[in-house]
Amino acid sequence: MSDGPFHQHQPAGPDPRPESPFQQPHQWSSGPGGPGGPGGPLAPQPEPRRRRSGLAAAVVATSLLVGGGAGLGGAAVWDATHDEPVSAAGAAATTTSTVSSRTQAPAADGSVESVAQKVLPSVVKIDVSGQQGEASGSGIILTSDGTILTNNHVVEMAQGGGSLKVSFDDGSSADAEILGTDPLTDTAVIKATDVSGLTAATIGKSANLGVGEGVVAIGSPFGLDATVTSGIVSALDRPVNVGSDDQGNSTTYPAIQTDAAINPGNSGGPLADMTGAVVGINSSIRTAASQSPYGSSGQSGSIGLGFAIPIDEVMPIVDQMAKGETPTHARLGIRITDDAAGAKIAEVTAGSTAAEAGDVITSVDDHRITGADSLVATIRSYRPGDQVTVTWNRDGKTQDATVTLDSDATAS
Repeated sequence: MSDGPFHQHQPAGPDPRPESPFQQPHQWSSGPGGPGGPGGPLAPQPEPRRRRSGLAAAVVATSLLVGGGAGLGGAAVWDATHDEPVSAAGAAATTTSTVSSRTQAPAADGSVESVAQKVLPSVVKIDVSGQQGEASGSGIILTSDGTILTNNHVVEMAQGGGSLKVSFDDGSSADAEILGTDPLTDTAVIKATDVSGLTAATIGKSANLGVGEGVVAIGSPFGLDATVTSGIVSALDRPVNVGSDDQGNSTTYPAIQTDAAINPGNSGGPLADMTGAVVGINSSIRTAASQSPYGSSGQSGSIGLGFAIPIDEVMPIVDQMAKGETPTHARLGIRITDDAAGAKIAEVTAGSTAAEAGDVITSVDDHRITGADSLVATIRSYRPGDQVTVTWNRDGKTQDATVTLDSDATAS
């Protein structure tokens, strides 16, 4: 972890190494689907989209979505889809005023109520406007003077002449500007102007999470600010591919899966552990296709499959963006495809740390590699210069080596 300017909570214990939850009342802009592309660090080879029949057709009824132009698609299970415009009646129906506050007695430690009392003052609603329309999402306050963490797909509509406005827990609001964005991890840092005395969130350690552990999600689903939902950690290190950047590099991360209800508008908000420390950034959901009550195919709600970006993996990148630096990412310098045994190397960049084309990577350190997205997500959890042990199969024989990860800052 980087020694950044943000407070990090470290509880006792071992430290082991897309309908998007982004509410847009107007038409969504869908970016390119499919993973990877030329020159991308560990970018899976793009596959042609094809119509499916029989049992596979049933899979198309659910999709992993991410809004605001970040793109859709990825490996086999994450099927691409497109959102239809929400009608004016539908957009108006989601407009709400700020939830009224009331005096609350201190809650018992470890309860959902206590987590809500601790985290709510550190969560903001973000209203975005740009040439593509208007939208809203959520954010996490990092510093008392207005540094805020959110998703890249929440704020990207404001780039190139748009505007951002953040609303705080006390009912006040302020304009904001973008300090930095990182499409590869779907994160962004913004700064509210002329504010002080804000309550900064406590940053926890996602590495200490366990499957079955309780978690709480907070944000502004469908524009309903200060909404609290709870659940458990359903799975860890779930490879989630939500599209690609404009260079074709895939946006894939080792997600925290949760059954806490996450809906459009939750994007960028915190997933907190039961101490009230932020362990993830709510970013995408798996959703079932449904019919809008306004007569056209529209946004579906939570079906208990939400995904958050682990906070450990992105805090060094957040520190870089907060300082105005260009984010850097670890890479192996290869292009890969899915293989039944792992991730098959299709092409090796000259001078990279990888092995040979045709090898099938099966593990990185103690992380089992099950395919292209799995390898991309795993490498994204490291930093440039880290040493890892890579295990691969070549001609039926298992080999391994310790390699030093490259940086995309030096990629040609």
